[in-house]
Amino acid sequence: MARAPAAGRFITLEGGEGAGKSVQARRLAARLGEAGLQVTLTREPGGSPAAEALREVILSGGAARYGATGEAILFSAARIDHIDKTIAPALKRGEWVVCDRFLDSTRAYQGAAGRLDPALIASLERVAVGACRPDLTLVLDLPAAEGLARASARRGEGAADRFEGEGLAFHETLRRAFLAIVEAEPERCVLIDARPDEGAVAAAIWAAVRARLGEPLNAATRVKR
Repeated sequence: MARAPAAGRFITLEGGEGAGKSVQARRLAARLGEAGLQVTLTREPGGSPAAEALREVILSGGAARYGATGEAILFSAARIDHIDKTIAPALKRGEWVVCDRFLDSTRAYQGAAGRLDPALIASLERVAVGACRPDLTLVLDLPAAEGLARASARRGEGAADRFEGEGLAFHETLRRAFLAIVEAEPERCVLIDARPDEGAVAAAIWAAVRARLGEPLNAATRVKR
């Protein structure tokens, strides 16, 4: 009789602009793969064909005229497709999902910085996310001005996207919002200092994953063997 696949786990990386989420998501996915796990690496907005199309609309600023409410609704629509087409199927197969941004970004960007009613954000979450909640959220933190400088250096002469182009006060609000999320949900969230070099941050992330998901990680590895 074939052995049932080990239960998948859902890990998200969050934080402000320039914190290194995309790089660290790739590194974490690779490290989990080296441990013998099947891994799906994905991102938001995006992660499925329909969601990627909405990503272009949102990050280009095409949805900004609809305000924070309109953006939150579009993010939620993209998230529904992302979960249905990518995240939920991968978890059902027993894969570990690593996602660059998820529900906490909507809480921070449209909720805190966009000043949307928390009740509206919670309602959208119930509809879009349901029970598909992260097992672990790694919040990469650094001062907003440093993050913006990193983001600017990364894109070079390219134009800032919809959110990178906001002022420093907006990004400081984002940082406070992410810190508040970690404080409110310590059982799910781990704060990672994103100021050190890439390798040191990756090591801190791996230590957090092992500390929080060590037994599931070890069990999954044994099944793959």
